Amino acid sequence: MSAAPATLDTDMPAHTVDAFHRGRFWLVQPKHGGHRAGMDAMMLAASVPSSFGGRLADFGAGAGAAGLAVLSRCPDAQAVLVERAPEMAAFAAATLAHPGNAHLSDRAAVLVADVTVSGRARAAAGLADNDFDFVIMNPPFNAARDRATSDRLRKEAHVMEDGLFENWIRSAAAVVRPRGGLAVIARPEQLGSILDAISGRFGEAEMLAVHPRPDAAAIRIIVRAALGARGKLAIRPPLMLHARSGNGPDERSEMITNGLASLFGD
Repeated sequence: MSAAPATLDTDMPAHTVDAFHRGRFWLVQPKHGGHRAGMDAMMLAASVPSSFGGRLADFGAGAGAAGLAVLSRCPDAQAVLVERAPEMAAFAAATLAHPGNAHLSDRAAVLVADVTVSGRARAAAGLADNDFDFVIMNPPFNAARDRATSDRLRKEAHVMEDGLFENWIRSAAAVVRPRGGLAVIARPEQLGSILDAISGRFGEAEMLAVHPRPDAAAIRIIVRAALGARGKLAIRPPLMLHARSGNGPDERSEMITNGLASLFGD
């Protein structure tokens, strides 16, 4: 990521305009309060196969980093950036309006909606049943004790609510088409909750752990699955963010972060 001067509406809250995928798209995001996108969003986006050409929902999209990263790598894909907080949705809209994203913006839209609502309320919010081919989600998976903050937007983006995975994955199962995909990024200790939530809904699950270095414990997991599939859980080779010697990025990690490779090799 690299930064450039903002050229958008000066009435917006303090923000930065940051380059992702080596300048192939730009993100307008809050400078102080709220969530700022980084590696998590890029790894989540990389879980979508490079050949994907369908309609994708980015649950908890924030300023739109993961959804746009999918569009940057998958030229035939379309994305709906689903965000509950109107303030963050405004950043996503500004992201789509940025001149550097003109080649992507006609394939993306922003939807202000709470993905935890169900039934008719979910449809009324704009999330119709069987309307997507893939759902990706970067939910607020941190415990309150780990992310103490007085900033409301940052708290909403980072701090986990009770039943989070069940609620988010239930909605994903409703809006995705049969055999459609799901990808979730979370902490390793949350794998059990994710597997419980996908049980009976999604199958053929694949789990990949993300480690800072080969000799360090995992700090993230990405789980991918297909709606209605019956296959068992498979554990894929892990991703190392940094090489064993020094602090430089691992070659595979660098390619994934910059939209030059997919996470699961497809």
